[in-house]
Amino acid sequence: MSIKKNPKSGLILDVFGPVVEFLTMPKDEHNDFCVMKGELPPGGMVPLHSHGDSEDFIVLSGEIEALKKDTHGHEWIKAKTGDYIHIPGNSQHAWRNVSSKPAVLHIIVTNKMGQFFQEIGRPVSNPPQPVTPDELSHFVAVSAKYNYWNATPEENAAVGLIFNF
Repeated sequence: MSIKKNPKSGLILDVFGPVVEFLTMPKDEHNDFCVMKGELPPGGMVPLHSHGDSEDFIVLSGEIEALKKDTHGHEWIKAKTGDYIHIPGNSQHAWRNVSSKPAVLHIIVTNKMGQFFQEIGRPVSNPPQPVTPDELSHFVAVSAKYNYWNATPEENAAVGLIFNF
């Protein structure tokens, strides 16, 4: 084990629009958590979902909106450079970038979630390729394996997220 400044693993994956770069790997025996650098392109989003794992996000550049659900319903919260957002486990949440610039974030997750991202991610391509039915089926199966909940298209539409996969 060694101390590194700005570690990189070399693993960069497309997660159906957002791209994540693993700074630490989830299966590294010296890590208690996984750190990624994520980029959400303009107009990009992460649909409504929840999981038992907590997540932490630090906005490095750009602006992003996080959807939270509480006893009063759903609310979009704007986060800008320097802001920190903590998502407790089992909280329904979503992300969207309504700006004209990419949002770049540090993402700190459990090793279990890091493995989830590795399993659902695909190689980055330029230009980005559409999501295939097989990739969607794989995503659904991996989500079930990890006990992660994903909202229906109707539930996403109700909070302002329309997507066509």
